[in-house]
Amino acid sequence: MKSRREEASYSQSSILHNTIGLIAGNGSFPLLVLDEAGRRGVKVVVLAIKGEADSRIGERGATVHWIGLGEVSRAIKLFKQEAVSQAIMAGQVKHKKVFTLLKPDPALLRVWSRMKTRNTDAVLGAVADVLAEEGIELMDSTCLLRPWMATAGVLGSRQPSRGERKDIEFGFRIARELARLDIGQTVVVKGGAVVAAEAMEGTDETIRRAGRLVSEGLTVVKVARPAQDMRFDVPVVGPRTIDVMGEAGCSVLALQAEKSLLLEREALVAAANRRGIVVFGAV
Repeated sequence: MKSRREEASYSQSSILHNTIGLIAGNGSFPLLVLDEAGRRGVKVVVLAIKGEADSRIGERGATVHWIGLGEVSRAIKLFKQEAVSQAIMAGQVKHKKVFTLLKPDPALLRVWSRMKTRNTDAVLGAVADVLAEEGIELMDSTCLLRPWMATAGVLGSRQPSRGERKDIEFGFRIARELARLDIGQTVVVKGGAVVAAEAMEGTDETIRRAGRLVSEGLTVVKVARPAQDMRFDVPVVGPRTIDVMGEAGCSVLALQAEKSLLLEREALVAAANRRGIVVFGAV
């Protein structure tokens, strides 16, 4: 029997209500969602995850409730109090915190035993299942931010060299296999060799590790999973990614077009241009 997650991965309604919920993790992704919702006149009720969400989240004029990781029952109660039936999950929760901080509450325990694996995606999928059972639809996390998605082709001012194009092609083959195995979504390569592959540490730490091994000319490739659930854990990069790449000696950032979110897109491209870093979207 298919879970609600499997049945709903790509079937969420594209219609947003006048009031939506936002489950906010770390980074600027939730802030962009709030800004775009405000621009569209959509009221947002924020459930900000303690120890993850940016403290600036209370400065956007939205109703904000701070909740602990795993407090699904409280999340449901707060959303129902605020008449929320559609929600977006934006921003990451560090993978290691899922194992060190998460204590399943009664709502999450309803599906805990049915989970075949308990990695971050499985836990978030279980949360989505519980929300759906309570009448709260978890939407595509990028539904308000389509203009910020990576497009195909060169996104900055510098074209990749012939050697860099070869590394992009090689990197995509490896990254897609890594994602298929649900290990990670990012690889760093040079000259047809894998320098670093992402696991639980995240993209930035993977890039830093590669930079400690090879000093320059690195290509970073980041992809979506084969059946990427766009409700959560969407591939995301921002200006900070470019800064980390510059410090590590990277020369190319290659992303999966239409599946990767560019936070502060103009600032990201401008930072890449200043550093001479190629930003490339591949289909």
